[in-house]
Amino acid sequence: MSHPSPSAHSSPVAPGDAPLAPDLTIGAATTTPYEDYVRADVLTHLQHPLSDDPGEMVFLVTTQVMELWFTVIVHEWGTACEALRRDDLPVALDALERSTHELTALNAAWQPLARLTPAQFNAYRGALGEGSGFQSAMYRRLEFLLGEKSASMLVPHRGAAREYAELEKALHEPSLWDEVLRLLARRGHAVPAAVLERDPAERYEPDPAVEAVWAEVYAGEQDSDLVTLGEALTDVAELVWRWRNDHLVATRRAMGAKMGTGGSAGVAWLEKRARKNVFPELWTARSHV
Repeated sequence: MSHPSPSAHSSPVAPGDAPLAPDLTIGAATTTPYEDYVRADVLTHLQHPLSDDPGEMVFLVTTQVMELWFTVIVHEWGTACEALRRDDLPVALDALERSTHELTALNAAWQPLARLTPAQFNAYRGALGEGSGFQSAMYRRLEFLLGEKSASMLVPHRGAAREYAELEKALHEPSLWDEVLRLLARRGHAVPAAVLERDPAERYEPDPAVEAVWAEVYAGEQDSDLVTLGEALTDVAELVWRWRNDHLVATRRAMGAKMGTGGSAGVAWLEKRARKNVFPELWTARSHV
């Protein structure tokens, strides 16, 4: 992680000089430039465990870290969507590549929770009350960008005006996959009009003609920018699939087949999600190349 440059109070260090000690007087009357930028004091005081179990702090911080990664990934995919709309493939590819590193870090966040025994999880599970990751607005925006749209997913957020408005906007906007297919059409590929003109608020369903387009792309020049795009999207899809499976395994270990927190279906719902491919035609097209 990079740190702020020396403050204006520090003297320049000439080549060969020993580094100066940090100026510790900054914090006497004001915050540091680092704190002003990172807001670390806010972040490190957002944890309010509701049980006496020390393991709850790990669960709480890990969940908050996941929310931050969701935020970054949504930002990256939003950047990619905007770039695809203006046919700026290099910018879109850069954003997608960054998101693969962020997805890897997100998936690693399961590690502190992945070995919980049922007794360890139950020690603070009651503190969650009706709370569930199913209710995460930022994760829902992430899923919307993948084409997993459903108006019913807005219902839990009716009481939060800002979150509801952001989700409603995301519901009606084209997904990342929609923007990719529009790019393919502008490049002259035979993406069906019904796919291009579909209601973006509806869940995306695989189309054989889209599969054929990707088979054609992959059978062509291997150094083409569309093959590069396809592989970048496949990397994203694989990492999302790993996220879903890691979530499933961690939940199975911690609570078996019990009903999930907040009344969710728990493992049964996660198993269904884990079976779904992200960007499905990218996977099925490979059988025809």
